[in-house]
Amino acid sequence: MIHVLIADDDDHIRELLKHHLQLEGYMVHKAKDGEEASQILSTRQVHLAVIDIMMPFKDGYQLCEEIRTYYDFPVILLTAKDQLTDKEKGYLAGTDDYVTKPFEPKELLFRIKALLRRYQFVNAEKIILHKTVIDRKSYEVQSNGKILMLPMKEFELLAQLASYPGRIFNRDELIQLVWGSDFSGDDRTVDVHIKRLRERFKENTDDFQILTVRGIGYKLECKR
Repeated sequence: MIHVLIADDDDHIRELLKHHLQLEGYMVHKAKDGEEASQILSTRQVHLAVIDIMMPFKDGYQLCEEIRTYYDFPVILLTAKDQLTDKEKGYLAGTDDYVTKPFEPKELLFRIKALLRRYQFVNAEKIILHKTVIDRKSYEVQSNGKILMLPMKEFELLAQLASYPGRIFNRDELIQLVWGSDFSGDDRTVDVHIKRLRERFKENTDDFQILTVRGIGYKLECKR
């Protein structure tokens, strides 16, 4: 499910957007100011943010810069500030799109869907689990400020599980997907590699967990 953050100090705007986004199947997280939005970002996986500029404690420009520094997902500034200089400042802060109030909810939904499609294409080689990034092109994992180079099969196993958070894979599926149909070992190989992955990441990050589903196999769950 796609998670969308709405940061706006107007209760009506937050509820209006929540209503329309939920009808489209999105999970919505609401923040009434920039500080609350930052707290949500630190504890929830977010795939897109719609942000007002004029908010207390931390304004939309600051929040946008924070997202560009620490995260990798699209941002839409939704604001009553409609001067060219305001738009210029928004794009310099890192926004992907700029929508002025009053606005049509349906048009905003079109823009959200377009940005999500674009980001999915751009980041096709990267799997993002909160602050952990699995780069399929470089075979690197960036986690907690460190770059980890995993043995190839460990990397491929992690990438396979991380591509489908919450999905349960049995051992035979993982053998086929990671080791291939000509693999001559047994499914204990999967258990050994899962154990190694857990040991590597248990002290490094809590962005995700690899869980055992008794009698079936394994699944990866992201930090909520």
